[in-house]
Amino acid sequence: MARQPRFDLPGIAQHIVQRGVDRQPCFAQKTDYQRYLQEFREAANHHDCAIHAYVLMTNHVHLLVTPAEVGGVSRMMQAIGRRYVGSFNSHYRRTGTLWEGRFKAAIVGSDAYVLTCYRYIEMNPVRAHMVETPAGYPWSSHGHNALEQHDPKIKAHPAYLLLGENSETRKAAYRALFANALDETEVTDLRLHTQQQRIWASDKFRRQIAALTGRIVDVRPRGRPKSTTNILDK
Repeated sequence: MARQPRFDLPGIAQHIVQRGVDRQPCFAQKTDYQRYLQEFREAANHHDCAIHAYVLMTNHVHLLVTPAEVGGVSRMMQAIGRRYVGSFNSHYRRTGTLWEGRFKAAIVGSDAYVLTCYRYIEMNPVRAHMVETPAGYPWSSHGHNALEQHDPKIKAHPAYLLLGENSETRKAAYRALFANALDETEVTDLRLHTQQQRIWASDKFRRQIAALTGRIVDVRPRGRPKSTTNILDK
């Protein structure tokens, strides 16, 4: 069966996940994280993708970006892959791929969903029990979005801008969002939509995209479908 293309709409945020092959580490030391971020920022700028949030975990990455053009995210990820993997392989004297197949990406379609995605991304190190708070993890966008660690390459999503009238009030409001844990149903839902590369948004937004593209936007049920065969027929 032909592989379905990803949903790719200019001006709409995408949650991107890329994992190391066989869940092996993609970053071994500080300079690896720094190099990836350098390549990420340069590729995003070159391919006109606005960076909103990110986290670099040991064996995978989460990114929240908005492309200005169709295909911008794919071109950005290809550029990162070529340059970062080449550098990583050269440094560690290895060959072959570093990533587990194609990256996964889900459209994130409205303000409430976008802010939840921000939190999901930056809370990854906490859920992994690597740090107690997102502020304690150096390889994420939390320092810029919530604190005073300015990164000129990060651009606020409109949903983030609505949090306050200026940078100080927005950061305070953003920090307040982390006072409560994410709903596990939302976490599971976002993961499923990203894995299946669907639309994570309100029903109204998804219906609009379905009408626009003529494609199925709902996720498939998890697990195998239950058999309807009567046990006496076996």
